[in-house]
Amino acid sequence: MGQSSPSATGRARRLTSAFVAAGVTLGVAGGLAALTTTSSNAATAAGCTAVYSTTWDSGSGFGAQVVITDNGPAWTNWTLSYSYAGNQTLQNGWNGTWNQSGKTVTVTNASYNGAVASGGTVTPAGNFGYSGTNAAPTSFSVNGMTCSGTTPPPTTPTTTPSTPSTTPTTTPSTTPSTTPSTTPSTTPSTTPSTTPSTGGGGGGHVANPFVGASQYLSPDYAGEVNAQAAADQSSNPALAASESKMAGYATAVWMDRIAAITGTGDSVHHGLQWHLDQALSQQKAGTPITFEVVIYDLPGRDCAALASNGEIPATAAGLTEYESQYIDPISAILADPKYSGIRIVAIVEPDSLPNAVTNQSKSACATATPFYESGVEYALNKLHAISNVYNYVDIAHSAWLGWSSNMGPAAQEFAKVARATTAGFASVDGFISNTANYTPTTEPFLPNSTLQVGGNPLDSAKFYQYNPYFDEYDYDQAMYSQLVGQGFSANIGMLIDTSRNGWGGPNRPTALNSSPTTVDTYVAANKVDQRSFRGDWCNQNGAGVGSRPTVQPYGASNHIIAYVWIKPPGESDGDYPSASHSHGDPHCDPAGTNTDGNGGTYSTGSIPGYDVPAGQWFAAEFQQEVENAYPAM
Repeated sequence: MGQSSPSATGRARRLTSAFVAAGVTLGVAGGLAALTTTSSNAATAAGCTAVYSTTWDSGSGFGAQVVITDNGPAWTNWTLSYSYAGNQTLQNGWNGTWNQSGKTVTVTNASYNGAVASGGTVTPAGNFGYSGTNAAPTSFSVNGMTCSGTTPPPTTPTTTPSTPSTTPTTTPSTTPSTTPSTTPSTTPSTTPSTTPSTGGGGGGHVANPFVGASQYLSPDYAGEVNAQAAADQSSNPALAASESKMAGYATAVWMDRIAAITGTGDSVHHGLQWHLDQALSQQKAGTPITFEVVIYDLPGRDCAALASNGEIPATAAGLTEYESQYIDPISAILADPKYSGIRIVAIVEPDSLPNAVTNQSKSACATATPFYESGVEYALNKLHAISNVYNYVDIAHSAWLGWSSNMGPAAQEFAKVARATTAGFASVDGFISNTANYTPTTEPFLPNSTLQVGGNPLDSAKFYQYNPYFDEYDYDQAMYSQLVGQGFSANIGMLIDTSRNGWGGPNRPTALNSSPTTVDTYVAANKVDQRSFRGDWCNQNGAGVGSRPTVQPYGASNHIIAYVWIKPPGESDGDYPSASHSHGDPHCDPAGTNTDGNGGTYSTGSIPGYDVPAGQWFAAEFQQEVENAYPAM
């Protein structure tokens, strides 16, 4: 199951060691550039190809994936088999049913990926523990066909501390722990790496547009922030001092309606060309500047919620309007040669394609889906044609697409749209998760979703409902593997919107509490996400600003290339129907409820006492987000 009501707004790399089988070239799965090695004695017409790589390695645990390709007739099902030479022990796995007997690992297809066309690929992946040497396996078979080759010279894996990927499985870990760990996972560093990625630092279309660049600071947002800090100065000078710091962080400019292109006519929200001119004035000689813009006005937009329903109908005429009156004017402005030195990061249609995956039971979404797909395809075509524009497609968040029944089909949906574009997969530079949402980047005291408490895995808790991804870091790592398995380049970058997912303040746990004996009480005592229901998304009470916009937060070789603030903190998610107005979304009503699809009912979690339209300044929300910032302001 997945979330039915995503966040509304209104307004990604580690070098790996790898193994080459069957004479294919090796692309390092987590690398910034392809590392190629070819076996000189491997067969050229094998029935299958297997490319093994590690996606992280801490010295005592690691992630591994195997990209298997069908080089013969189509498969209706598949079983992968290989063996380790050392003591590598399976912890969990996804994109198939994983098992281990002794040193031999087998993976059988999942229900959604058994059919593989001739030339098609699938990418099972898993997490393992080990001690000593972590040598790559040297032989693979798929459905009894051997795919063998030679191992290239080893690449020393990066061991930058990070939370290992907690990954989905249909059964608990084959080696579950029965004693909760007393030590939380290492919190990833938020210090930007000074090592540029391949092509970084300016000149042409680079791998990571944030490397070597300054970031645009919106005067519109700075004006809202400074006005609030001035208003709070006399009553709470300490808060005002923290609030004023917010103006120094980059936030995105939202093109959430056609009128936003030229400006709404007020003194708060200026048009796209005005902002780009401001970016030129902020740019320092010899240094690129990044400018983040949100493309957000599809026909039938926000089909599963009401807070940010769009202005364009989900019809053929609406699609024409979207293309000619929205995308075409935006692309014409962005293509102006005077802006060619700005690295324009386009966040493409939040909450659109995820709805095409999970919400087809809603008639509005079923109607809108073909227009979503065609609209995103058109937008990618127009924007990719501008060499200094970088396209990042929205992939929702872990609480929506984290279930295996959602993740695989979602990757297929993104690939379907990309393949339809003129440039194919090259039209997408990467993906972004958690746009305008509240899901934590990491859950430091819940690093293992299959940890056994009271005889049950943690992901069986009501809060997670067997969704194995508790945070955005793990979700993005797994989604990266899914996307590369569908054909996207290994160089795609993953972004995380950390604008409101900090969950600091007095309610944030500061140490592991290992005393609870049931999964529900254990999760409640240790999760930093303070929502009662992960599906809550509107103006969340108790939320705080998250990690500041950061380039390469996990180092140059990690798939996650930057933390960004796409949703400007302090701007409302939406209002709700009331006696004074009929528009809005009931999910934003502090007195309302949300349901989980399994009979559970929960509070919306919205800040009580307020009804602020989407995109408008919400003073009380901004104040609490600053007060609850983590790390603290």
